[in-house]
Amino acid sequence: MDQTHVEAFADAASDGISFDGIEAQVEGDSYAIETADGSATVVATDEFGDVAADYAPYVTNWYFWHATAPQAEPRWAFLRWLEGAETTPVPERYDALSDGRTTEWGELAVTVSLTEDGGRVYDLRHEADVGTAVDELDTYEDPAAARDVAKHDDRGRYRPLKTAPSLRAGWVFPSLDPAALVEAVHAFYPATVQNWYREREGQLDVTHWHETVERQTGIYGVVKTWDRGEGYEHVNWVAEACCDDSQCLKRREWGYDADTDLDVDGGDGEFPCREPCSLVVSAARKWTKLEAEEPRTYEFELTPSEKEQVEAIVDAVADGRAADIREADTSDGANRYRARFLRAKLFDDDGNLCGVETDADD
Repeated sequence: MDQTHVEAFADAASDGISFDGIEAQVEGDSYAIETADGSATVVATDEFGDVAADYAPYVTNWYFWHATAPQAEPRWAFLRWLEGAETTPVPERYDALSDGRTTEWGELAVTVSLTEDGGRVYDLRHEADVGTAVDELDTYEDPAAARDVAKHDDRGRYRPLKTAPSLRAGWVFPSLDPAALVEAVHAFYPATVQNWYREREGQLDVTHWHETVERQTGIYGVVKTWDRGEGYEHVNWVAEACCDDSQCLKRREWGYDADTDLDVDGGDGEFPCREPCSLVVSAARKWTKLEAEEPRTYEFELTPSEKEQVEAIVDAVADGRAADIREADTSDGANRYRARFLRAKLFDDDGNLCGVETDADD
């Protein structure tokens, strides 16, 4: 603790301090100081610096939160949540922070540690890399680099949805300051801190499906053609397809409208989803056009095992596990060789299942 901490704390005490287990105020020519553990001191104003060391954790903690940490309420609350400031007294918290306290935020792992002067430094990495030595990971210092890290998944594919559970591992931001940490988190998961804070404060504003589609224009205006009756079922299908824990880390809070929830579970994600995202609206536009087609009757001959295999293939692709099925595991209906055999047997040279041509709409 240096003289800057002492002088700032003493100056603030003139207006009274009550924060994180310490109270201090000026009483005549003296400072009265009391902590949650029961220790109390009354000291002459010109002698405060001599006893400040006795309260060093409380003084440096107060200084960090009032002079160093970002003061915007969502960011301030998020940083305090990361170290359990609202539930853990300063002495116990400092003990934990001296070893580093790790908290998960989506697929991110944030480790908060104390600096020598009672400040904070943050290690940000993928949760899969917790415990991995820094020199074994790609190291970044600039929080803006998080945008590039988050751009592609482990297979190099572009990630259109930032909250999809497909963040690649193998990187670390080992020593971010408080403002830089929040900036990096925002780059990985835009607006999640703000919406988390709004929900915590009971101020989350939700825009439901009906309101969202009503404001769509241009090529996206087609989604308005889903009416209230049949459209409700369509929106359930959209939510089941897109708004699932396996597809997005957010927890859906929007329904069909303010008075009508959807039948599909909203998920258990840590981040609240306050409105249908652009990916959902874009997908719904495609499905709206497809659902406008008139149904046709097609007749195919499949063995029971082949029918089950088609179902297994659809499930594997929908759940994103097709690439994980081993080539030797021919017991799985979605196995690549099983699928190729089915295609060789049932598809004609033009790619028609069982030789049956698709009867498209005029």
